[in-house]
Amino acid sequence: MILPDLQPRAFDATTPRDPFEAAMASRDGDVMGMVRQALAEGNAQLAFQPVVAAHSHQPVFHEGLVRLRDAGGRIIPAHQFMPWVEETDLGREIDCAALRLGLDMLQDNPRLRLSLNMSARSMGYGKWRQILNERLHGDRRIGERLILEISEGSAMQLHEVVIRFMAELQPIGVSFALDDFGGGLISFRLLKDFYFDMVKIDAGYTSGIEASPDNQVLAEALITVAHQFEMFAVAAGVETIAEVEMLQSLGVDCLQGYHFGVPKFTL
Repeated sequence: MILPDLQPRAFDATTPRDPFEAAMASRDGDVMGMVRQALAEGNAQLAFQPVVAAHSHQPVFHEGLVRLRDAGGRIIPAHQFMPWVEETDLGREIDCAALRLGLDMLQDNPRLRLSLNMSARSMGYGKWRQILNERLHGDRRIGERLILEISEGSAMQLHEVVIRFMAELQPIGVSFALDDFGGGLISFRLLKDFYFDMVKIDAGYTSGIEASPDNQVLAEALITVAHQFEMFAVAAGVETIAEVEMLQSLGVDCLQGYHFGVPKFTL
């Protein structure tokens, strides 16, 4: 009896090793397909969340958060695709969609001040820069009400590019916010070289802060650093009155979180 050749089959890195991996790969592929389709069909919207003054609780500006819908009109959860697209062209297209929607809102609402999230990588993306340049130079009043939010990790990866970009836009009134402050790898040595107008303290420090002496010390230190560099300090992820009162006592300037409103599609 001649036995068949039992040499191990070459492993194809594109093929999942087991049924679970196959199911996960299929799901992720479906989600990416839905994201591409949503962008192609213009199924992107902004949801707006207020950022309020720490003591008066009056809105200072709103953050515009991009939301994508599938063919059935359901929102595609951002956590299912953002980690995989953030450094790809698909991520840049999401930034383009958010920027276009945000600039439309600023043009249609002359009293609105709006912040938009972006990746530092979008600064070198031709389509994104074209949208920004054409709209800002078409109506200079828009730039004075636009805040671009850049995450701590993104800013540090391309800090020289970010600094040059900020220097270009500051003269026309655009403001900048450093998102996730304290949650990444910001270099305080480089912080003084940026042109950030405000920092948004990472929600990991604000959640349950009234019961965490460690987070109280760290949040106060971050607020102090922000003020030393003449930046406003915004506490993100605020959900309870106890957190509000503690952050007020630490000297924070603005607050954002579900305690003051969930993201909504209308202002």
